[in-house]
Amino acid sequence: MRMRFKGIALATGLALAGLGAASHAAPAPQGAAAPAGVSNIAPTTANATAPAAPNSPLLAQDGAPATTIEPGVGHPVDGRIGIQPQVTTNGEFAHWFHDSILFPLITVISVFVLLLLIYVVIRFRKAANPVPSKTSHNTAIEIIWTLAPVVILVMIAVPSIGLLQAQFKPAPAGAVTLKAIGNQWYWSYQYPDNGGFEITANMLKEKDQVAKGERFRTDADGPRLLAADNRIVLPVGVPIRLITTSQDVIHSWAVPAFWIKLDAVPGRLNETSFTIKKPGLYFGQCSELCGARHAFMPIAVEAVAPAQFAAWVRAKGGTMPTPGQPSDKVIPQPGAEGSAAKEAQGNAADAATGPVENATTTAPTSSQGATGNPATGNAGQ
Repeated sequence: MRMRFKGIALATGLALAGLGAASHAAPAPQGAAAPAGVSNIAPTTANATAPAAPNSPLLAQDGAPATTIEPGVGHPVDGRIGIQPQVTTNGEFAHWFHDSILFPLITVISVFVLLLLIYVVIRFRKAANPVPSKTSHNTAIEIIWTLAPVVILVMIAVPSIGLLQAQFKPAPAGAVTLKAIGNQWYWSYQYPDNGGFEITANMLKEKDQVAKGERFRTDADGPRLLAADNRIVLPVGVPIRLITTSQDVIHSWAVPAFWIKLDAVPGRLNETSFTIKKPGLYFGQCSELCGARHAFMPIAVEAVAPAQFAAWVRAKGGTMPTPGQPSDKVIPQPGAEGSAAKEAQGNAADAATGPVENATTTAPTSSQGATGNPATGNAGQ
């Protein structure tokens, strides 16, 4: 009777532990139809906060403020040639640099070289020069075609280095920290300064790719292959501290309208900063070949007023930090001690097996792999 009671208690404990683990890692649909042999399921974020009520005025269907897409801004346009309209200071400068300096300079050099080639072909053709010239050097011309490119490159280097420096300028105190984590093949996000809540974003499938009753992409969600089931929300006019990393392979977090493309490397934290100047909805994609479903990792960013961002953070169960204070949150690598995934894994293990007790055990005797004989000395240890 006692053994039966222990068996029932153990089975009950394991069942409760399984329910607890399932609540931390419930599956969510991945973007588009998966190739054969590739999983179409991405885990939702561990320790995710409960969503706000469906009728909450703070949230739309996808958990972000209800912002409509502005035509021609924040997403690619069919038939357009050129860079997307920029909504950050660095992006505006880079756009000007491209349109006002680089493109005209490239055009002038290309036309000059073309005209020079045409002149040489006509002027020094065989019919016009039956006896070719034996001139091998012209000091003046050689000095000119050596110094001219050097001067041009130096002139270009001044604004170019300034833009590069601005792109990696550390974020000031009071910036909003967004940690973007690349996964095969979806993005997950953390807000360390706002309570540490997390969001998982998967690509929305088309209507003919989902089962009856499942959510599919609409024009209000965004363009095909760019719409995500969960948009991340960032405030306008507030510095953003972007940190990227990866769980598996190299990804790249890229939003063209922000002039941002930052690699997400496993075991490394990359950082940059930017400030969004205009409210709206902005789209991007993973820009580093990361596997079979590389094309199905969209990025959807909702830029809203700071007050609306604060309301969204509270609706997600987060908190707002003290204004103007520098970030003091420790941001560990995925899978490292202290990360959300590691804590969730430890909690699930403790719930299933109980806490681990320190104990001294005798090291096992290992055998040689090839013969199975007991190891002698250091062999096979």
